[in-house]
Amino acid sequence: MSNGDIFVGELIGTAILILFGAGVCAAVTLNKSKAQGAGWVVIAFGWGFGVLAGAYTSAPLSGGHINPAVTIGFAIEGTTKWEDVPFYILGQLAGAMIGAVLCWLLYLGQFNLNRENPIETLGIFSTRPEINNPVQNLITEIIASIGLMLPILAMVGGDKHVAGIGDAGLPVLLIALLVVGIGLSLGGPTGYAINPARDLGPRITHALLPIPNKGTSEWSYSWIPVVGPIVGAAIGAVIYNAAF
Repeated sequence: MSNGDIFVGELIGTAILILFGAGVCAAVTLNKSKAQGAGWVVIAFGWGFGVLAGAYTSAPLSGGHINPAVTIGFAIEGTTKWEDVPFYILGQLAGAMIGAVLCWLLYLGQFNLNRENPIETLGIFSTRPEINNPVQNLITEIIASIGLMLPILAMVGGDKHVAGIGDAGLPVLLIALLVVGIGLSLGGPTGYAINPARDLGPRITHALLPIPNKGTSEWSYSWIPVVGPIVGAAIGAVIYNAAF
């Protein structure tokens, strides 16, 4: 697989992930949305289906990582070449920003109505803690990301023919259900970023778009959903290499 395939595959797959994920958050949050108030279970499944769609789409080109932490975990485990990692991450970050723009366009009418009935919109695009405690929030993201990386490696690790999920249908479905489970069980404290691109790309896009009532940008928190998932995925990969 070429560097161009990696970049394009991850860009498309991550854009689809964020379109579905930010889309379900917008659907549940915004006024005049048919899904307004549908709740956390709907959000968890929406993100899971986003992983399913994004990973399936990008798998033939890039292996379907759609997550810089997963890419780094695969590199530590030995499946992904370190020299390919920058192309994965650049594609993932660009795709996350594009997906956020697509979500904004899809719900543009609802976002514009937000001038009349203000609802804070940052949570549609990025995560935030319910209790603002940096140490606790970082530990939460690390633990949740270990819970993501270890099962992924158990399902697809060591397959040298692909750089991750590949075109194996069942692992993609199981990983999507894993993300749903993480959301339901571990997502309460911080909103379970477990993916640096998923949080940082849409956070940047939200800051740039002409969205009314953006709320507080909370850039002081933004490093946690980047560092936590990377540390957690790295720990998961080290555990996997030591145990299996």
